[in-house]
Amino acid sequence: MNKQSPLSGKLPKHVAVIMDGNGRWAQSRKLPRIEGHRAGVQAVRDTVTACRELGIAYLTLYAFSEENWSRPKSEINALMRFLKRFLKSELKLMLDNKISFDIIGDADRLPASVLQAIDETRRKVADGDKMRLTLALSYGARSEIVQAARRLAAEVVEGRRTVEEITKTSFAQALYTAGLPDPDLLIRTSGELRVSNFLLWQIAYTELWVTPVLWPDFRKKHLLEALEDFAKRERRYGRVPGEGVDGAL
Repeated sequence: MNKQSPLSGKLPKHVAVIMDGNGRWAQSRKLPRIEGHRAGVQAVRDTVTACRELGIAYLTLYAFSEENWSRPKSEINALMRFLKRFLKSELKLMLDNKISFDIIGDADRLPASVLQAIDETRRKVADGDKMRLTLALSYGARSEIVQAARRLAAEVVEGRRTVEEITKTSFAQALYTAGLPDPDLLIRTSGELRVSNFLLWQIAYTELWVTPVLWPDFRKKHLLEALEDFAKRERRYGRVPGEGVDGAL
């Protein structure tokens, strides 16, 4: 993909997306909820493709929260099937466009067959250096923060770290997202005005953009709307106007 971005020089480095509205999309059409998830796969494909075309370096998608485990078993099983199919069907896209892949979240709760598909995909696209696609699976930000605190506390108890060596930097390195830059832009579909336990530590200074569009209907034109709005913002990080630090590329 060699298309020139219409927003060259003003793109966020890392875009995160809360993909919301699959169930409502299906219900509005008098379809089973699972059909909304099926339709949402196309939105994922379009968003990944558009981000790669535009030159976004990191894309993180909130695909399955830890709270989602409380949904009906039939819905969970279908979501896991869709995930495996997506990884298989999009492998060529990732290879051709040098997109690497990984997940964040409590992987231990995922079915063995899903973990196998994830590991195979991660290995096959490991050389991708143009974009990093991350899926948040079995993910909850509060749990992530707790496990990071436990890990650092254990290091102190074992004498491998002092309390004074626990800093914002070392804490960030203990999170699932170690090695990833914080998101510059967080997009939420379906119009809900909340972050739903997603990347609570990482979005401290992230720009938020909410659209009423339900996830299955989200396309490149909506992504461009978000990016155009982002390009107009001044990211000040607590500084006075005119002295902000631009977090974009």
